[in-house]
Order: sequence, then C-alpha cells, then structure tokens
Amino acid sequence: MIEIKGLKKRFGPKEVLRGVDLTIPTGKTTVILGMSGGGKSTIIKHIVGLLRPDEGEIWVDGVEVGRADEETLRAVRKKVGFLFQSGALFDSMNVYENVAFPLREHTTLSESEIRRKVTESLEMVALKPDEVVRLFPDELSGGMRKRVGLARTIILGPEIILYDEPTSGLDPITSDTISQMIIRLQRELGVTSVLISHDIKESFKCGDMFAMLYHGRIIERGDADYFKTVDNPYVRQFIDGISAGGMSEEGD
Repeated sequence: MIEIKGLKKRFGPKEVLRGVDLTIPTGKTTVILGMSGGGKSTIIKHIVGLLRPDEGEIWVDGVEVGRADEETLRAVRKKVGFLFQSGALFDSMNVYENVAFPLREHTTLSESEIRRKVTESLEMVALKPDEVVRLFPDELSGGMRKRVGLARTIILGPEIILYDEPTSGLDPITSDTISQMIIRLQRELGVTSVLISHDIKESFKCGDMFAMLYHGRIIERGDADYFKTVDNPYVRQFIDGISAGGMSEEGD
C-alpha cells in the first residue's frame, strides 16, 4: 500500500531524513518508533504530500505522491485519514459539526445521511452521540478530543489511517482505550495504519510491524517479537528506557 524509497529531507542546515526506506504492508498497523524530534512526523507528512521530498520516492496505492500534481494528490488524500496529535478540532464548531465537516467538504450527502454517518462514526469510537454532539472542544477531555478526531478521520471511509502520537499526553487508562480502538478499527475496517510513537507500551499493544528511526534512517524493522529481542544497542536503549546521551535528536 505504501512504499518509501531513499527519502531525504532537509530543513535549513539540518538533514532530518537521510535516506528512509520502508514498506508499509496492506491491512496491517505499522509503528514507526523513534526519539521525539527525530523525524517521524516528517515521514507521515510526506505520505499525504504535505511535504515534498528533497530526494527519494513515496508511493501510495500506486501513485508517486512526491511528484504528483495537486489534482492527483487530492484523490490520494481522500483515501487517507490523518489523526493529528492534538486531534485538530475546530474550536468554533461543536462535535457534530466537526465530525460532519469532511462530508460537507467532499460529498453531496443530504443532512439526514450526514447525521446517520456522524452517529455511526461516534459510536465506532465508543462515544454516545446524544451526549456529545452539542459539546464544543473545550468541553471535552483530552481522550474525548482524540476520539472525536478519530471519528472525523474515519467518516469518509479511508483505506489508510495515519496516527501522529495518538496517546501523547493521555493518562494510562485513556491511552489503553485509544490503543484498543486502533486495534478494533484496523480489524473491523481493514485499513492500513501507520502509527508514529515513542510510547513503547501502547505501541506493542496495537502494532503488527515496527520500524526504528534513528539519525534519519530506519535501522531496524520487524514484528513485536523481533523488536523485544533484537540486540541492536540503540533499539535496546529506546525500548528499555535507558537514558543515553548519544540518542538525543533534534528537529522534526
């Protein structure tokens, strides 16, 4: 579904990505691990064409998005749902309007059809529509904002979902709830998911495949069992939570 070949990206004097090669299998959840500020967000922004590569290729469902024109990119983006770290809800809209927004922008559905889809999406992320549709973002907890953001992400039926630190800033119980939703959505919708995180515990719950980003390159990839036993010292330091001065990275 997604293949990244030799991806390089520089911001000013700093080379953030130094030749990333990564294949994302269809219908699975792939977790990209790495230090905060190491370039994980930069990778997924390239997948949807929010950034253009300095070098390399990004293929999404047969389209090389790095060199695609805007019309082609729009078609690709309709297949991709993006859950931002903050949830990225519109503060001036209530929950109903936030979740309905993609339908109003990209479809010609009637209001009754929009209402039905909003209800279905909220129920899929374990929210009770009657209780939340009239609430505004500042009335929601952090976990609820993430779930509303996820409901908006899935309402157009994406084939790919990109998660940017979905459990960041959440307490352990809420983090587990979000992880279980990611597992259920992947199973029920059959989507291809890419999740970037530095939360090892939650990542191992919902990931099928893992890739370790270090100094702008993927240095290891494999399933959970492989990552739990691999003897690469940088992966071990990251997974075991050992503070190592040589692992700090800057800029994302």
